[in-house]
Amino acid sequence: MTARQPRGPELPTTSLVDVAWLADRLGTPGLVVFDASIGAHRGGASRIPGTRPFDLDGDLSDHTAPLPHTMPGPAAFTESMRALGLDDTAGAVVYDGAGVYSSARAWWMLRAMGFDRVAVLDGGLPAWAAAGLPLVAGPAAYDGPRGTFTARPRPGLLADSTEVLGALADPAAAVFDARTPERFAGTAPEPRPGLRAGHMPGAVNLPFAEVRTPDGLMRPPAELRAAFEALTSSPDRLYFSCGSGVTACILALAADLAGYPDLAVYDGSWSDWARPSALPVTSS
Repeated sequence: MTARQPRGPELPTTSLVDVAWLADRLGTPGLVVFDASIGAHRGGASRIPGTRPFDLDGDLSDHTAPLPHTMPGPAAFTESMRALGLDDTAGAVVYDGAGVYSSARAWWMLRAMGFDRVAVLDGGLPAWAAAGLPLVAGPAAYDGPRGTFTARPRPGLLADSTEVLGALADPAAAVFDARTPERFAGTAPEPRPGLRAGHMPGAVNLPFAEVRTPDGLMRPPAELRAAFEALTSSPDRLYFSCGSGVTACILALAADLAGYPDLAVYDGSWSDWARPSALPVTSS
């Protein structure tokens, strides 16, 4: 009889796991599954069993800030994670109802707060459903015991406009914009009122949809590496921006999978940069 091969670690050791990996471990003690869906997918009609809500449209954004989806402070983030039963020793998988979309934001937030045992579910809820894996009705919820999570903010993973402005003039850095080509060029209106159209001088456009396959999975690491290298040389540090700091994290995930080690997300992104100010904007 052939011995059964070990299935590998019970908690995530990479930034991306597929539905087979999660299905094989669903219900494992210490493995928490979060639904980080936003917008129309928030509070969806079905979920992966045992899912807890990582509510980016709710308490997991700082609503006292003037910008959408602003990262909460360490104390507020700690409280939210403890309320969701996350322990410091646990692992987490995050998914969303759109595929790989806002789940990447949740992944980056956890990493920025010092929690590394977290992975994005490749293809998200659509891939799970397409594989015929079990679903339960109703939105994600949690009313179990509190966790022991403590935020330990990691410097450098979130950038502000001052740092990004410096990066635009730094030949050892590259700034990527995840918005559509039309918004980058300033030929399509911004969805948020009061923002200037165009892009940061020196930024390069890599729309987030281009790092995913047509069926919503992340592209293989070699293809992701080629996508970045086609737009820039070999920068020491990569910065990512988008409309409000959500899809920028998809590019951060892509860069992580491609092997780039030094990454930062501009938390305010275009919602911050494009407000009336002296920060430069171009459409050329």
